[in-house]
Amino acid sequence: MARVVSHRRVYAGRVLSVDLDEIEEPGDIRATREVVRHPGSVVILAVDDQDRLVLVRQYRYPVDDVIWEIPAGRQDPGESPEAGARRELEEEVGARAANVELLSSFYATPGYCDEVMHLFRATGLRKEAARPEDDEHIEARWVPLEEARAMAARGEVKDAKTLVALMLEHERRQQRLVP
Repeated sequence: MARVVSHRRVYAGRVLSVDLDEIEEPGDIRATREVVRHPGSVVILAVDDQDRLVLVRQYRYPVDDVIWEIPAGRQDPGESPEAGARRELEEEVGARAANVELLSSFYATPGYCDEVMHLFRATGLRKEAARPEDDEHIEARWVPLEEARAMAARGEVKDAKTLVALMLEHERRQQRLVP
């Protein structure tokens, strides 16, 4: 484990903070680390009764592109990951899930950020009206898994959390086929 020699918060915003830390790592390695602090996020692989999953398309300013991804969002303070996943699914897609199962929790970019993403699989969906936030313009599309995988193979899906979810769902379905 690293020992913090000095710590300074250089930015504190609504979504994240940035720390500048002088550390000493094992092996007497001294280094300066810039660390993005993030409260965590939820990611939802929603699967309907026809075995289709939902992809949402929206503009992402940091990459200056409109991208396809599965629904996701920041976990609110005091909110459990499951409650956050249910909320985001309702907001972005307009679906309520009877069943929500945690598939994985993983670091998005551990080289410089402590964000943990909690990936859920949602089933038993009941469709309602979506309630996106004021700054969200979201297009939702329900597609078979193979179509989503083909989109990824063509480079139309570039989002890592979505690629992870597609891989895990493909693996899950392959295991169902094994006697």
